[in-house]
Amino acid sequence: MLVELTIKNLAIIDTLRLPFEPGFNVLTGETGAGKSIIIDAVNLLLGGRASAEIIRTGCESATVEGVFSPPAEVLAVLNPLLEEAGLLEETGELILRREVIRDKRHICRINGHTVPLSLLQEIGHHLVDIHGQGDHLSLLQVRRHIDFLDRFGGLLAQRQKVGALVHALRQVQSALQALQRDARELARRVDLLNYQIQEINAAALRADEEAELQRERNLLVNAEKLMRLSAEAYQLLAEGEEEQRSVMDLLAAVVDALVALARVDETLREPQQTAEGILYQLEELARMLRRYRDDLEYDPQRLEAVEERLELIHNLKRKYGESIAEVLEFAARAQAELEQISHSEERQEELRAQEQSLMAQIAAEGLALSQARRTAAQTLQARIEAELAELNMERARFLIAMRWEEDPEGVELEGKRYAFDATGLDRVEFLIAPNPGEEPKPLAKIASGGETSRLMLAMKTALSAADPVPTLIFDEIDAGIGGRTGSIVGRKLWTLAQNHQVFCVTHLAQMACYGRSHFRVTKEVISGRTISTARLLSPAERVDELALMLGGAVTEATRRSAAELLQRAQDPSSAQEST
Repeated sequence: MLVELTIKNLAIIDTLRLPFEPGFNVLTGETGAGKSIIIDAVNLLLGGRASAEIIRTGCESATVEGVFSPPAEVLAVLNPLLEEAGLLEETGELILRREVIRDKRHICRINGHTVPLSLLQEIGHHLVDIHGQGDHLSLLQVRRHIDFLDRFGGLLAQRQKVGALVHALRQVQSALQALQRDARELARRVDLLNYQIQEINAAALRADEEAELQRERNLLVNAEKLMRLSAEAYQLLAEGEEEQRSVMDLLAAVVDALVALARVDETLREPQQTAEGILYQLEELARMLRRYRDDLEYDPQRLEAVEERLELIHNLKRKYGESIAEVLEFAARAQAELEQISHSEERQEELRAQEQSLMAQIAAEGLALSQARRTAAQTLQARIEAELAELNMERARFLIAMRWEEDPEGVELEGKRYAFDATGLDRVEFLIAPNPGEEPKPLAKIASGGETSRLMLAMKTALSAADPVPTLIFDEIDAGIGGRTGSIVGRKLWTLAQNHQVFCVTHLAQMACYGRSHFRVTKEVISGRTISTARLLSPAERVDELALMLGGAVTEATRRSAAELLQRAQDPSSAQEST
């Protein structure tokens, strides 16, 4: 629902902030007071056309901001779009903002982030339907007619079954097309795969080989230096120099001294043991250094072989992966692809059999879904025509056109082939003939104004449970109707507001009395400037407003009539038509 609307510097509105409630909201006021400007502001917020002419005189920009709290089913549709654009908020609220700047590019924002106009429009289509401003009317979008019919008929689960079969078929067909590529291309691919596999297999790579080779190369390159340093270390440790005893000889003398001391003073037993342990460790270190020195060998031929091996690995990594593991994985994938190509004829036969089976299932399930739709369409047609009759359009005819389109690549039914998609076989469109003798026409081509709004009200009432758009705005819906029909329209709007948030701009008291929240729009001249404003009426103010709408003046008689209207509207489900 629309929680709050803020308008700044738009036409004759200076600053206006309107908090809204769920249910039925009514906007009334004299002609020219600015009611339509508020509707235009919402239309602008949803991505409608904008020009600098709408900016208030003397201002550089106009701004409209709306806070929305969509229901769970709408959020389920919007969240993937918002997440993809990085706009998802944990609060579940949506803040849409549109700023029109004179001589500059307009700015659109969602949850504080600048977005393209197209995304604002896409999000807006799921939030509000404006009846009387066709740009945001979902019922005028032919592609959505099938959705309304399926929701009304409770056919979404059956449709999803068809959609799953179509999805499976598309995967099978994609795999089949991949196998049916040009034979010469496949031959070239086989040659390339064989070369790549042979090149990698000939190298006989091991996953940890490169690190070992790098270490060996480092040792070979530095062999002379390592031999010299290890020999020096061993000599100092175990052999000593010409006039200097070795470290081990000196430490052995220290141990002998500590042994002698410990015989006299037992407290020196632990230092003696420590010194002996160090001596043992040095002896082990000396043996290790000797082995290391003796094992070292400068081998130019081995160094050349190691470097050639490393160069081979480098070249394979350059072509097939960042590591030996990735190179081996590439070879495994190439081998699997080669085997798949080698068995492509067998696989093609399997896929063709799956394709035929899925096509037959789609034909059967699509036919069953189509038959269920035709039954639902008859019920919906009758219900909408009954709603139209109550709205003083009893001679209007409503038709749901359903057709199949022939397609040589489609499923076979009744000796012909028909197109299909994830929704099934049917192409669905709502048609209307407002007057006798006229051929039914698409909704988008019928006359605008109050007749259109009443038609949409009838359809929305019949489809209320199937319509996911949470907020509905009706403008000019009272054009050309009197108080009796206005009362009927008011009750229908009240009924519609049980499942939606509804806004209605009206001049009829018989309609306005059914509103849960009543806003009066006025304009006045302040310091030589015309300013339009709106505010929520109290119960007493509402009686006066309805009285003024009934008689053109507030009198005791019009107050009594207004009070009676409000009393009757307390229980619209059982209210009688008022004159």
